[in-house]
Amino acid sequence: MADIHTQPLEGLVKGILLLPESKATKGVVVLGGSSGRVDVERTRLFADLGASALALQWFGGSGQSPGICEIPLETFSQAIDHLYSLGCERILLVGTSKGAEAALLVATLDSRVNAVVAISPTSVVWGNIGAGIDGSAWPERSSWSHEGQPLDFVPADTTWQPVYREGLVSYRSFFEACLRLNPVAALRSAIAIEHTSADIVLVAGGDDALWPSDIFAQELADRMERYDRRVSLIVDPDAGHRVLFPGEVTPRSSKHAHGGTDAADIRLGLAAWQKIVTLI
Repeated sequence: MADIHTQPLEGLVKGILLLPESKATKGVVVLGGSSGRVDVERTRLFADLGASALALQWFGGSGQSPGICEIPLETFSQAIDHLYSLGCERILLVGTSKGAEAALLVATLDSRVNAVVAISPTSVVWGNIGAGIDGSAWPERSSWSHEGQPLDFVPADTTWQPVYREGLVSYRSFFEACLRLNPVAALRSAIAIEHTSADIVLVAGGDDALWPSDIFAQELADRMERYDRRVSLIVDPDAGHRVLFPGEVTPRSSKHAHGGTDAADIRLGLAAWQKIVTLI
């Protein structure tokens, strides 16, 4: 294992920066999902490969929105700025769930993104999860903004009734209901991934109980292929929302159902990792 230097960041860019002993020309930004976890352990996997790797805190920190509500996409470009200042010339964004949503959007806007690994992704923009800077969580707003303007999003189906799986709420049917109820908004809110020249890797489980990431990933792949863009689609029919890279032991959420099994989640993570290492 490489000798890694750990550097907390508390300025404009927040999170934990892991730097290999030798100067790196490749940078990785790791984006967690709605749990708000700053995923240092996953980030270390990339630092061990010789990249400058940043576990970014993109909400919930000092001066940041407490929830995923109109998060400026500039937040992620500022992280890229920081890696560029360290001499990184090739940038990889690795996002999970809402972090994947952000990574895909940023890739359509920032030409410095060379590759994106979108784990349990969405193909459309969704509304806020929690409160924004103003402390208000309702009425519903976009998860994201750019240049001060909120992005179009698919609104919530307020009539949806919870569905349970193994004693926890499975939100998959919620997102499916939102799409059925708001087809025009879904078209307007589609992530225009064809606007990027980055390599895109989409990773999803067919048994995702949180949202239909397998369907979303296929939609994104189809869209990329229509525009003759580079894309890799990696799906395991038995895996869930949680995907485990080699050596990871990320626990399941106690708040909502993930789906999948430990064995399938590990299998999907290994298949994804074999592709990811070719991008570093």
